[in-house]
Amino acid sequence: MTPEQMRDASLLELFSLEAEAQTQVLSTGLMALERDPTLADQLEACMRAAHSLKGAARIVGIDAGVSVAHVMEDCLVAAQEGRLRLRTEHIDALLRGTDLLLHIATPGDPNGEAAVPGFLVHMASLLDPAAAPVAPAAPIAHVEAPKPAPVPPVVPVTPEPELALEPEPTASTAPVAPHKPGKRGGEGGERVLRVTADRLNSLLDLSSKSLVETQRLKPYLATLQRLKRMHGQGMRALDGLKAQLESSGQSLEVLEALAQTQRLLAETQQTLQQQAADLDAFGWQASQRAQLLYDTALACRMRPFADVLAGQSRMVRDLGRSLGKQVRLQIEGDKTQVDRDVLEKLEAPLTHLLRNAVDHGIEQPEQRLLAGKVEEGTIRLRASHQAGMLILELIDDGAGIDLARLQRSIVERGLSPAETVAQMSEAELLTFLFLPGFSLRDRVTEVSGRGVGLDAVQHMVRDLRGAIVLSQVAGQGCRFHLEVPLTLSVVRSLVVEVGGEAYAFPLAHIERTLEVAADDIVQIEGRQHFWHEGRHIGLVAASQLLNRPAGHGEASSLRVVVIREREQLYGVAVERLVGERVLVVMPLDPRLGKVQDISSGALLDDGSVVLIIDVEDLLRSVEKLLSTGRLERIERGGQGARGVSRKRVLVVDDSLTVRELQRKLLSNRGYDVAVAVDGMDGWNALRGEDFDLLITDIDMPRMDGIELVTLVRRDQRLQALPVMVVSYKDREEDRRRGLDAGADYYLAKASFHDDALLDAVVELIGGAQG
Repeated sequence: MTPEQMRDASLLELFSLEAEAQTQVLSTGLMALERDPTLADQLEACMRAAHSLKGAARIVGIDAGVSVAHVMEDCLVAAQEGRLRLRTEHIDALLRGTDLLLHIATPGDPNGEAAVPGFLVHMASLLDPAAAPVAPAAPIAHVEAPKPAPVPPVVPVTPEPELALEPEPTASTAPVAPHKPGKRGGEGGERVLRVTADRLNSLLDLSSKSLVETQRLKPYLATLQRLKRMHGQGMRALDGLKAQLESSGQSLEVLEALAQTQRLLAETQQTLQQQAADLDAFGWQASQRAQLLYDTALACRMRPFADVLAGQSRMVRDLGRSLGKQVRLQIEGDKTQVDRDVLEKLEAPLTHLLRNAVDHGIEQPEQRLLAGKVEEGTIRLRASHQAGMLILELIDDGAGIDLARLQRSIVERGLSPAETVAQMSEAELLTFLFLPGFSLRDRVTEVSGRGVGLDAVQHMVRDLRGAIVLSQVAGQGCRFHLEVPLTLSVVRSLVVEVGGEAYAFPLAHIERTLEVAADDIVQIEGRQHFWHEGRHIGLVAASQLLNRPAGHGEASSLRVVVIREREQLYGVAVERLVGERVLVVMPLDPRLGKVQDISSGALLDDGSVVLIIDVEDLLRSVEKLLSTGRLERIERGGQGARGVSRKRVLVVDDSLTVRELQRKLLSNRGYDVAVAVDGMDGWNALRGEDFDLLITDIDMPRMDGIELVTLVRRDQRLQALPVMVVSYKDREEDRRRGLDAGADYYLAKASFHDDALLDAVVELIGGAQG
């Protein structure tokens, strides 16, 4: 809220803001007291929160809120003084009172005041059991339909989303004074100011632009330094001229004029040096302050991970009780800083995963005892930073996943044949749990059974440009490993040059960068690959993917960025690696729609524009080029500088024996030979590389030799390529069919021998050296 909006807000809206903060304190404290009712600091924090809410409700004239907060305060004071030991039924009732206070504080909520009389009667019976006995089951019955997030949204007073720039009050924070609603925090705490998200985005945008503008001082300073050097050279030249004039006996008037010129130049040199020094100091200070401004504006967007956890411990506890289970949520790294946009989008998937762990993972108490475990199940949620990513691990100590049951379910749903399922690894089997509509539950309940939970989680995590992996140990529990960017506002990237333009690959998708020697590039099934860490990696040209002109350098190696998207791995050849940069993401104009292979833009330090690559989209473009046979061959630098080039022959045959025989014969004669396993493979190779001769069989899968020759003759670039058909079919009609399709030579395998093949090749294209 702005100060103006705060002044204009009604008392009830301010009470809602305070109720939001104080009920968080109550929920956190009561959850801790359920485990250890003797915690004095939590008792004090809860009592003060209830007392503050009572005072605030009295000021705004909400009698129901006063009554609820007062009876909760009485209960907590009795516990503080030792007159009452908090048991499960007390915690249940106090949590119910916390929910009631939120309902009462929300304008228009019908679930508030109507439930107050029953709550007061129930609390009275708990505080004075002798006066009004209560059935043991009553407390649990009052905690029906637990909310996943017990904190309701703040009543909006502005159409824009709001963001708190400092942490909300916790259990150790002093309660908010109702007569000073404009402040959050108390004694010793920091003040909190609410600023609209759009205004904060504008601040970050302006700070990034100011940082870029300060870099424009550098060329001016460089020019001044160059001018200083030139000035010094001029002064030395005048000194030399003076010496020559004195030795030649020039008049005193000439020497005096020269001396005057030297004095003026000396004064200008001093002024120039002073101005250059001042500009250098100003530029340094301006860049430092602009960097500090940018870093501070960026930090304002970062929020502690605890912000997304409000109410999750309560949700886990209440959901477990409704299912007859005892479950506790342990949180590590709750102070880990994350961008607010990421936090907002993490809340739903985390809720799904926690509910899934309670329902599917944690066993019933009696089952846990039989398995040698404690009755209470534990779910651990860890948050940490790693290489610019937020790492989340959600681990439960439940039963794990029944792999045999999972295999049966996959087969019964017709997702894969039983023979294939039996050979799948555990990791492959677990991926089926993320499919839409897949569930291991036989019946649908309010909690699970529809098969939408993990599918929705995976979809939301991918929207954040992140990844999720599931692993499990039978009888010991499951582990969900999530990786998402710390922020969507800035991205650590590798800036490269393609076709004279700057592009940025997000570091989160880069496996590594390397230089690949031209000799290390091999042709496999018509595609270029290179060997790296025990596997072949496909090589593609960034210039083709991004529709930029290809470079014409004569370097003997290629600069390659190895990118990964889940299990896909490709090497993208670029012209130059500029370096790592932290870029402020600038969304593209929505009128452009989705730009292929590009996610957003940014500004470099010199003010030039760089486009940030959408790696997932880029890999889809690669697959499309591969499937249509349009992937171009990368010219390997330096080939033309190795002396006389060898003529290249492509051998296309589905028989390994024939293919290798022809390759060896031609290689021994000095030809550069590539092979393809069928017509389609051969067509891809022809489209991607240059050859001097095509030798093909006729009968092959996917595309036969006649189709291949026909395509070659129809292609404007390939129509002049010499073609030889080598086939077992030696009838005249077969020979005529091959020649009619466009073949230049037809050789029958029945009469095939070494000299016949080599003589035919020499007749068509000459010797191996060209």
